[in-house]
Amino acid sequence: MNKNSVSRLSVWGALFALQAGLSVAMGAFGAHGLAHKVSSQALGWWQTSSDYLMYHSLAGLLVIALISQIHHSIAILRCFFLGNFLFAGSLYVMTLTDLTWLGMITPLGGLAYLIGWGVFVWCFIRSRSN
Repeated sequence: MNKNSVSRLSVWGALFALQAGLSVAMGAFGAHGLAHKVSSQALGWWQTSSDYLMYHSLAGLLVIALISQIHHSIAILRCFFLGNFLFAGSLYVMTLTDLTWLGMITPLGGLAYLIGWGVFVWCFIRSRSN
């Protein structure tokens, strides 16, 4: 792996580690700061957002750890990052602003997650045949 590739992976690693930390902070804020300020439905959105943000932050870090085994790792990382932005981001904003039309964006984040997981699976299947 060349220096440029290592540098690029370091950036991805930092972004996903930052998102994982953000998930913890946002989850705590939701549990303690929003509990009596938003509806129970909105609080549910917040919790779902924090959960998915953490799951996919950890998944991104896993992809980085398995980089030598996964040939399309950057595509997976991009999908998970985009999914975090669209899925978790839209739910966080929806909770804080009550702009429920953002719910139309949330599934696009879910689709990005699914594409990322699909590429992940494809890479393992492909590596098994090589």
